[in-house]
Amino acid sequence: MHIIMMLNGGVPVHDDQKLFEFLILEGAQAGLSWYTILKRREGYRKAFHQFDPHKVASMSDTELEQLREDAGIIRNRLKIYSARKKCASIYRDTKRIWEL
Repeated sequence: MHIIMMLNGGVPVHDDQKLFEFLILEGAQAGLSWYTILKRREGYRKAFHQFDPHKVASMSDTELEQLREDAGIIRNRLKIYSARKKCASIYRDTKRIWEL
């Protein structure tokens, strides 16, 4: 939660879509620097439907595979597919993100 507050000017975040954005970015950051991820933030926003969890949860394998060609994001297959999986988990559990 600390990095989320840092990226949001020190203010706690309770908006599902904003939290989902940070969840996706944090997954992409694993093993990389935050600088690397943040300079691609707009690419992630475009690739993952403005971080709309409903839209990302319904992305097809074909759409996710196409993202592997997108130079605006980290093109690691596992990191790309994890975005959809995280959405599915969130909705399967029917909890707000910050209650997970």
